[in-house]
Amino acid sequence: MTRVTKAVTAHKRHKKVLALTKGQRATRSKLYRRAHEAMLKSLSYAYAHRRKRRGDMRRLWIARINAAAREAGLTYRELIHGLNLANIKVDRKILSDLAISNNEDFKSVVETARTALAAAA
Repeated sequence: MTRVTKAVTAHKRHKKVLALTKGQRATRSKLYRRAHEAMLKSLSYAYAHRRKRRGDMRRLWIARINAAAREAGLTYRELIHGLNLANIKVDRKILSDLAISNNEDFKSVVETARTALAAAA
């Protein structure tokens, strides 16, 4: 049986890890063991923060909708409740985009919610 060393595959793996940690400070980008630890941490942070970004975006959309709704004379809570009563299914991303880009269309949505609130009361 021929002798097989791990030199080529180990070298390739080390180079891949060092390439992933390029830009890290000090030994975290130079030494394999430290780079591997840094890479594992970085990848776990990246995974977690991809999920965290969804909540961040939702909070941003809600803040924008609230600001635009208050300009139109309703609070965010009243707007969402009115839209539910009017059976209008629009997600917060679209509402936020309407509030920023098409202010007139957003005001018509607010008026629809206001009439639904008045009819329910």
